[in-house]
Amino acid sequence: MILVHGRGDSASGILQLADVLPVPGMAYFAPQASGHTWYPNRFLAPIQTNEPWLSSALAGLGNLLSQIDAFGVPVWRTVLLGFSQGACLALEFAVRHPQRFGGLVGLSGGLIGPPGTAWPRAGSLDGTAAFLGCSDVDSHIPASRVHESADVLRAIGGQVTTVLYPGMDHTITREEIDEVTRLIAPFATHDRQP
Repeated sequence: MILVHGRGDSASGILQLADVLPVPGMAYFAPQASGHTWYPNRFLAPIQTNEPWLSSALAGLGNLLSQIDAFGVPVWRTVLLGFSQGACLALEFAVRHPQRFGGLVGLSGGLIGPPGTAWPRAGSLDGTAAFLGCSDVDSHIPASRVHESADVLRAIGGQVTTVLYPGMDHTITREEIDEVTRLIAPFATHDRQP
């Protein structure tokens, strides 16, 4: 599982999720953003205002996936999980590089770009299970963008579960951990197939 931290957090911070998502034999990786941020502006800002940082961060995720694959764990057995800015980055990577992942999790995040952005719809997630969880009143992530992101993921073959939690803060809840646990449970028995 690749855990992608949010703005202002760190790799060591997001790795604490491994303590509540234990799966026998699962390895957890967490890249560290320079300056604790993957890109400088809001995820709803014009994409060019977040360059070249956004492209660099996306390339970093791709390189990490390639390294994990080279060690014998294919992408279809690797889960991408991000929180906040990290969720935005993970979801954006999946849409720009669609393939079968072990799973896709966006906690308090959505696809990157201003209103009216047309995301790629080429390629296929090939049935990848995905979970998007967020507050219905998150001050950083509009509920409409969560739904829009889910629609894009479904359009390219993702099996998406979306939950908006009433009045939740910008955080990760026990309910979301339970959803992620269900998503990754097949890895405990090694039943997940491409």
